[in-house]
Amino acid sequence: MTYLMCLFMLGLVFGLVAVASNPSPYFAALGLVVVSGLGCGILVGHGGSFLSLVLFLIYLGGMLVVFAYSAALAAEPFPESWGDRSVVVYVMGYSLVVGLVGGWFWLGWYEASWGTVDELQGMAIVAADTAGVAVMYSTGGVMLVVCAWVLLLTLFVVLELTRGLTRGALRAV
Repeated sequence: MTYLMCLFMLGLVFGLVAVASNPSPYFAALGLVVVSGLGCGILVGHGGSFLSLVLFLIYLGGMLVVFAYSAALAAEPFPESWGDRSVVVYVMGYSLVVGLVGGWFWLGWYEASWGTVDELQGMAIVAADTAGVAVMYSTGGVMLVVCAWVLLLTLFVVLELTRGLTRGALRAV
């Protein structure tokens, strides 16, 4: 399980580098979906399976809105992909920065800090996140409804902005 968490962390860091270095919004939105999936995988490994599911569904809804908005605003016939020269230069630069920062803080990491919930818990009757579900619905239920309402409102705003050439806020100049 520790190797899987290390793989998720490495994929998360490289996915963030890919999102930061890509100028095209199409591939950046795809990278954000992959990074959110890896982040939710890290949460599952540390005992938050229900929280990970809720966050992933919210992230997918948000990324759908972001992708629709970026696809409407950036109508590129040939977007720059991850294999182009400028993107590769940015990836190398960001990877160098991540490597230098990781080397600087390397002595502060210990192997015991990589343990997951299931490895350290032993034989428990209750899973690690079942108490958190009740707390999230009792004290955080209002926030879940507010977040869902904001995402729905954002979707309608994006659809209104990109409705057509004759109506809506975006027109061909």
